[in-house]
Amino acid sequence: RKDMFSHIMVGADDVEKSKKFYDATLGALGHEPGVFDDKGRCFYFTPTGIFAITQPINGEPASPGNGSTIGFAAADPAAADAWHAAGLANGGSSCEDPPGAREGAAGKLYLAYLRDPSGNKLCALHRLA
Repeated sequence: RKDMFSHIMVGADDVEKSKKFYDATLGALGHEPGVFDDKGRCFYFTPTGIFAITQPINGEPASPGNGSTIGFAAADPAAADAWHAAGLANGGSSCEDPPGAREGAAGKLYLAYLRDPSGNKLCALHRLA
C-alpha cells in the first residue's frame, strides 16, 4: 500500500488557539496532542502522515481555501460526533448539514463538518457498511 499524502499544513494567525481546537478534535479521534517545533509550528504525527498548523511564512494573514475540505478518519459515528462536539467546545463552528449519514457516489458515509478557529473547513468521515 502506498500513502497518498505525506502531510497537510494549514495556516493560522493564532497557532495556540488552533492547537487547543485540534488537540480536542484530534484527541476525540484518538490522536496525541500536537507538539511545537522551534519555529512555532504545531505538528500531529501519525504512522500514515502529519497534520500541521503554522503562521503563513509570507507574513500575510491566514485564510481558508475556498472549496477546500480536510477530512479526518473516524473509527465510527460516535467518534465523528465526539470530534464535532469537541470542535464546537474549543472555538470551532458547525457548517454544512448536522452530523449524520449520507449516501452518494462514494457509498454510505457518516459525516460531520466544522470550521476551525481560522475558518478552515474540516470533516470527520466514517464509511458505513
